[in-house]
Amino acid sequence: MARKNDSSLSRYIALILRHQPELAGLTLDSHGWAKVSELIEGINRTRPIDIETLREIVASDKKGRYSFSDDGELIRANQGHSVEVDVGLEERQPPEILYHGTCTDSVPSINAQGLLPMTRLYVHLSADFHTAIITGRRKGDHKHPFVYRVKAGEMFRDGHKFFLSANGVWQVKRVPPQYLEEKGQDRDAEQ
Repeated sequence: MARKNDSSLSRYIALILRHQPELAGLTLDSHGWAKVSELIEGINRTRPIDIETLREIVASDKKGRYSFSDDGELIRANQGHSVEVDVGLEERQPPEILYHGTCTDSVPSINAQGLLPMTRLYVHLSADFHTAIITGRRKGDHKHPFVYRVKAGEMFRDGHKFFLSANGVWQVKRVPPQYLEEKGQDRDAEQ
């Protein structure tokens, strides 16, 4: 049964598997995998977790952030890393339009420089407008997220490589400003 603090624990696992494996005394392999037993041992240094709780967190994560290896001995984050790993992202042709949600404070910088991965390895893009709104709200401006339409099809035809993670997040190294259209703060359906 899920515990009340499982969302906090899930965020901590994401921090470890995406950004700071050293927090749990881990070293990720070149594909981002960590031994499940070592992850549990490392987390237990600061907060309690057992294999059942870890399995429930992975299974119930609505965004599909984590994967177990086929034998269940290894775990990794599917995307969002700031540490250099190759999670075997599948190169794919994107739809014509993808979306990126952000906060309004970032708009001047993005208009000038385009979308940059910042602390991550890739820029994350959404296949639908509503997911981008939710992402923009998480980035700081809860009342007025800002959404860009990304001309992904045009970028692809111009030679940019797109990748699709196991949990359906589109990724690209960067999005130059000429491929961005401001959608703005429209909270209604994308038209």
